[in-house]
Amino acid sequence: MIDVPLSVLDLAPVQSGRTVGEGLDATTELARRTEALGYHRFWVAEHHNMPGIASSAPSVLLAHLAAATSTIRVGSGGVMLPNHAPLVVAEQFGTLHALHPGRIDLGIGRAPGTDQATARALRRTADGLSAESFPQELAALLGYFRGSDPGGIAATPGRGEEPEVWLLGSSGYSAQVAALLGVPFAFAHHIAPDNTEPALALYREHFRPSERLERPHAMVAVAAICADTDERAEILAGPRDLAFLNLVRGTPQALATPEEAAAFRPSEQERTFIRQRRAGQLLGSPETVRGQLEDLLRRTQADELMINTLVYDIDDRARSFELLTEKVAA
Repeated sequence: MIDVPLSVLDLAPVQSGRTVGEGLDATTELARRTEALGYHRFWVAEHHNMPGIASSAPSVLLAHLAAATSTIRVGSGGVMLPNHAPLVVAEQFGTLHALHPGRIDLGIGRAPGTDQATARALRRTADGLSAESFPQELAALLGYFRGSDPGGIAATPGRGEEPEVWLLGSSGYSAQVAALLGVPFAFAHHIAPDNTEPALALYREHFRPSERLERPHAMVAVAAICADTDERAEILAGPRDLAFLNLVRGTPQALATPEEAAAFRPSEQERTFIRQRRAGQLLGSPETVRGQLEDLLRRTQADELMINTLVYDIDDRARSFELLTEKVAA
C-alpha cells in the first residue's frame, strides 16, 4: 500500500541537441503536469559546472516555477549552504516566501554540489569543499528568518518570512543535525542507498520536538523510471546510466538521447557500475515498480517520497509520473 505523499525532484536536465532554454522549458512543463497530477512538492537541486544540469541557481528557477504553477509547493533540494552567505539565502527565500506564502520549501545541504575547483570559485576561498562552518552558517540562516538578527543585521525580506526548512543528507551527519533542530529531514536514497536506513534511524532516535515539528518527519528521495512495459523502461534508463558514467569519469555531458545511449558499448567494469548504481533505483512497468516502491516504504517507513526521473524526452518524463500516481500508487 502506497499511502504517503509523492513529490518531484528535478535536475532541469539539458538534453543532447537542445538548448538550456529548452531544458528549462521542459522542467517548467513538468512542474505544471505534476501539479495537475496531484504531486505535493516540486524541488530543484543546486549543481554547478555540469553541462547536462541547468538548476545551478535554484532561487531564480523557483521564482519562475512558482509563478508558472498555483498549488504545488516548490523548493530547493537543495541549496548548498557552504556555497552562499546565509544572509543572501535568507533574503532570496524570504522574497520567495513573501511572493508565494505557504508554498516555498528551503531544503539545505552541506555538500558543494560540484567539483573542488568550482567550489573554490563559488566560495572564493582555498577551503573549497570544506563544510566545517556549516552548523554556524545554518544557525545564522535560521536566525535571519526568526528575528534574532545575527550581527545586528535584519534580513529584508527574510525576517518573519521563513519557508518550510528541511535538511538534506546522504549520511548520518545531517540526519543528526536535523534531529537536534527538530526540522524535517530528506535523505538522498538515489545517491547513497546503503546509508538510508541507518541515517533515518539516527534521525528518529535523536529527534527533539520543536515549535515547528512535534515528531520526526522523513522524506526519501529515490530515482525512478516507470514506463508501460519493463522493456520500455530499460530503453529510457540508458541516458541516465550513461550520464552517471560520464560523471564518474569526470566528463559530464548533456543528457544523451535513448539512441545515443543504446549505441554506447560499456566495458565490463562500466556494466558492473551500472548494475550497482541501479540497486537502489525503481525501474520498470507499473507492476514492477509497485513492488519496488512498497519494499522501499516497508524498509524506510518514510513519511513522504520524492521521485527523480531522469529521462530524455519531456513526454516520457511526464508519463512516468502519471503512471506512478495512476497505476502504482492508486
